[in-house]
Amino acid sequence: MHNTLLPVPQGALVVPEIVPTPGQEELIALSLVIPTFNESRNIAAMVKLVTNLLDQHLGGKYELIVVDDNSPDRTWEIALNLSQIYPQLRVMRREQERGLATAIIRGWQVSRGEVLGVIDGDLQHPPEVLIQLLRAMTGAVDLAVASRHISGGGVSDWGLVRRFLSRGAQLLGLLILPGVIGRVSDPMSGYFLVRRRAIANCVMQPLGYKILIEVLGRGNIGEIAEVGYVFQERQAGHSKVTIRQYIEYIQHLLQLRFRGKLHRKPVTLPLERFIKFGIVGLSGVFVDMLVFYWLSDPSTLGWGITRSKIIAAEASIISNFLWNDLWTFGDISQQQRGLSARLKRFLKFNLICATGLLLNVIILNVLFNYLGMNRYVANLIAIACVSVWNFWINLKLSWRVTVAQDQD
Repeated sequence: MHNTLLPVPQGALVVPEIVPTPGQEELIALSLVIPTFNESRNIAAMVKLVTNLLDQHLGGKYELIVVDDNSPDRTWEIALNLSQIYPQLRVMRREQERGLATAIIRGWQVSRGEVLGVIDGDLQHPPEVLIQLLRAMTGAVDLAVASRHISGGGVSDWGLVRRFLSRGAQLLGLLILPGVIGRVSDPMSGYFLVRRRAIANCVMQPLGYKILIEVLGRGNIGEIAEVGYVFQERQAGHSKVTIRQYIEYIQHLLQLRFRGKLHRKPVTLPLERFIKFGIVGLSGVFVDMLVFYWLSDPSTLGWGITRSKIIAAEASIISNFLWNDLWTFGDISQQQRGLSARLKRFLKFNLICATGLLLNVIILNVLFNYLGMNRYVANLIAIACVSVWNFWINLKLSWRVTVAQDQD
């Protein structure tokens, strides 16, 4: 039973490696950190739910560590009182530091588990998914992530703006750190488990809320597993998402990219899928040319060139989407059935391809006008670059599950 607050670690944000010696207490299976700020209305229900689940699956071989940033509503005090009822609960009150990501690492620093984890304290992360994450941590798996963007995942009630900002943030991450962000379908997730050995002795330098990208970037992460989950609306209290969090996210990406030691995997394209994507893209060229001829040629409709080109390009995009949805990414789209899901994939595909067209123009102009390259060679290079862009971004963003699904 713990009835005193944990000391707050000082100094560098480094999770220690713990090796039990004879006579010392053995490592426990799981240390789960719950970072909190003004969660007095949620913490009791949260602790009860998680404790009931883990008692059934791990017995007493786990600990919950509430790390509270000195909440005005005294969340830390409520949690400390709860520790008299729940012996696996430990509480830390931080009075000098702030920030979700650093709170998680401070909790991990005082933990005793072979597997470390994090879950929000506001019940937006369904506690029952913890069991699926634990089951996924088998064999060589170093990291198990709860994802909103695979089969069985989604969000319960997000508006268009929030969806756009979330996907935009992921796209930005893919551009700045493709070898890190591209390793998981939901790099913005704050719900995951990681083996201690994979991050032990790594110097962490997180900014803001997105601890997962710090773990992916700084840790020695090998095999990764993902579990679908539906992000829930808050049961009580107020959302802490502000524009500041998005700014800190961008700063964090740049810091990972340019400062400190970074562990990243080489970016590899699935060759078979990429070849299919290229074949479909080639067919789209013929569609574009055929429609353009039919609309603009004096012997047919004789429309203006600009209007004809816009319609021809869109016809090509529609054709490419249908073939990619059926063939290139058919195995994925089979898991995302329904008109609504297909329409969302199409809209994202269209937007990505439109961005690709803009990139094509920029690359072509830079190579031809500023570097003096032959116009046709420059155009081929631009097409090749944009083909890789269209494939990679569509693979990571368009053919993903983004709506809530029923879970058995």
